[in-house]
Formats: sequence, structure tokens, C-alpha cells
Amino acid sequence: MKCSFCGKTIKKGTGVTLLKNDGKTIPYCSKKCERNAKIRKPLKVKWVTKKKKE
Repeated sequence: MKCSFCGKTIKKGTGVTLLKNDGKTIPYCSKKCERNAKIRKPLKVKWVTKKKKE
């Protein structure tokens, strides 16, 4: 599984999962990614490894 904000792979049993009311799950590798996903775009943050889709 990959983090939805930074794109790092998440080991099984670690990380944070956000569960929405419609049943969708959004995985994050850490609380840092979860907090930043609410206010920032991943392409504008230097420490994110996720690149623009081509």
C-alpha cells in the first residue's frame, strides 16, 4: 500500500488510515502526511516523492 500524500510504501500494520463516511479508506504513512494533506498540495512540498502523473 502507498501513502496517498507522499507516495511512500507503507509496511503492513503501520501508518494511519482515514475512513470516510462513504466507506473509502485513505492511507497515510504518518500523522505528518495526514496533517499536510488537509492544507497542502503534494507537488508544492519538497520532501514529497510523489511526482506528477504523465
